[in-house]
Amino acid sequence: MTDRPLALSARRVGGMVLRYLYLMRSSWPRVVELVYWPTVQMILWGFISKFLATNSWWVAQTAGVLISGVLLWDILNRGQLGVSLMFFEEMYARNLGHLFVSPLRALELAAALLTMSLLRTLISFTGAALLAIPLYHFSIYTLGLPLVVFFFNLIVTGWAVGLMVAGLVLRFGLGAESLAWVAIFALSPISGIYYPIEVLPGWLQTVAFFIPASHVFEGMRALMIEGVFRSDLFVNAVVLNLAYLGLGLLVFLGAFRAARKHGLLINIGE
Repeated sequence: MTDRPLALSARRVGGMVLRYLYLMRSSWPRVVELVYWPTVQMILWGFISKFLATNSWWVAQTAGVLISGVLLWDILNRGQLGVSLMFFEEMYARNLGHLFVSPLRALELAAALLTMSLLRTLISFTGAALLAIPLYHFSIYTLGLPLVVFFFNLIVTGWAVGLMVAGLVLRFGLGAESLAWVAIFALSPISGIYYPIEVLPGWLQTVAFFIPASHVFEGMRALMIEGVFRSDLFVNAVVLNLAYLGLGLLVFLGAFRAARKHGLLINIGE
């Protein structure tokens, strides 16, 4: 008799496991992220280890270069999440249909998301940067005016990625929401956050050239190590950001038109 309750319990557990397996199988982003996170961590820390093995003196002589990399990377990360997560909140609440019953336009929603992203990123960055002063006796504000240039280039990159992610989730549903974390961290190994781009293999250096963030971090190191503001890197970052921001808007607006055409705005949270 005691075996029967255990068998029934095991059957219920098995049923729930099958449910979650079917749910995972129905969403390719959920499957990809199982392999994605350890792979990205392995690649990133592999390049860091490779660089520090022969250039540890470089870090020791340049106070704050790693802290600056972390703080600037957070701008890109928060800029992207500020767009994606605010948009997801409307989807969780199933509020998109209600919003667009009003005269609100998709472009106006995008502008509001970018504005909120800017405000959230400013709060996050300022708090962390100020905390670094008493903890590590380092102030990123010593970079001066170039810091403003770095900030806006990185946040625009985050906006572009965030708009693309929001568009894809609008088109394919909340099963793709993990792209909000997956997409931005895919850029980290090839952005040169903690090491120069020259550490990467030749073919990855070519890929990194088309990432605006790589030009920003190279410019940061040039300023901190050589005391030189690289205008060529600044121009490269601006041109790439304009292209990607335009692409992000096209993806978002295109997904919105498709969702409205197929009546997905009302049921998108389901």
